[in-house]
Amino acid sequence: MQSTSTIANTKISRWRASPKWQMFTSSPLAVVSAFWLIFVVILAFIVAPLVVDQANHQTIAMRFYAPFRWDKGFEFFLGADSLGRPIMLQLIVGARTSVLIAIFAVSISAAIGYTIGVISGYFGGWVDNILLRLADIIHTIPSLLMALVVLFILQPSIFNLIIVLGITRIPVYLRTSRTQTMEVRERMFVEVSKAIGASNWRIITRDIAPLVFPTIRTLAMLEVSAVILSAASLTFLGIGLQRPDVDWGMMVSDGRAYLKSAWFVAVFPGIVIVLTALSANILSNWLRAVEDPAQSTLFFRAKKKEVAKA
Repeated sequence: MQSTSTIANTKISRWRASPKWQMFTSSPLAVVSAFWLIFVVILAFIVAPLVVDQANHQTIAMRFYAPFRWDKGFEFFLGADSLGRPIMLQLIVGARTSVLIAIFAVSISAAIGYTIGVISGYFGGWVDNILLRLADIIHTIPSLLMALVVLFILQPSIFNLIIVLGITRIPVYLRTSRTQTMEVRERMFVEVSKAIGASNWRIITRDIAPLVFPTIRTLAMLEVSAVILSAASLTFLGIGLQRPDVDWGMMVSDGRAYLKSAWFVAVFPGIVIVLTALSANILSNWLRAVEDPAQSTLFFRAKKKEVAKA
């Protein structure tokens, strides 16, 4: 009887030999993007709760402490802001807020839009018209403007920001899943399921939804970057989060008044926002390439076959 370690090693070996893993390891951009996102998630959920008090501790004597110096400790390596708070620890705490907003907002919008889109695309008729009109109403109002109005009326908080960003992104998933469902429902295997008496619920959940899900998953990864940028933009405009909550957009907003005298206060969080959004976009493109063989050449470089000597 095989031991647990032997079984685990066998599974790991099979996983490494899989085409998807080979495509992943052959794409340096996808590897770097994945490691960066994993690093941000680790900081957000493991490190951030441990350094909240240190990150919010104000030391006026350390105001605008210059970066890239070790004499005041590791936490001040990226400098300090206008109230003497360490920028590095602020970035870590801000990562938790930004990641939480992105994950929950994308999950809400993807789940609702995916479900409604599949139902709308499958049944069509008046159900499709009603659901599509509701999506049009939400889509015609700019998402940033709607978020500004709602957050201006309600008290700015993480919960309200998640709800607003989640609702405004629903039409993106709804239209995508609806369009693909309308194409899948015309395929032969769906007609066969109907002919043998399968219920609409079974056809939707067993035949159609699994084929639509990979597209929604890739779109959700792409939307992570959009939600992070939207949340940062709202906080930058002063309508998003308020202290003691902090995210990367708030850090950029706090430092914009000191760009000439203390550029690092706004530049470092701005760089982190760009890197995270770019990594999410690259990884979403890699997922799309995995699902679509026609695009796999963008991320997968096949090994050159040795030419046999004559």
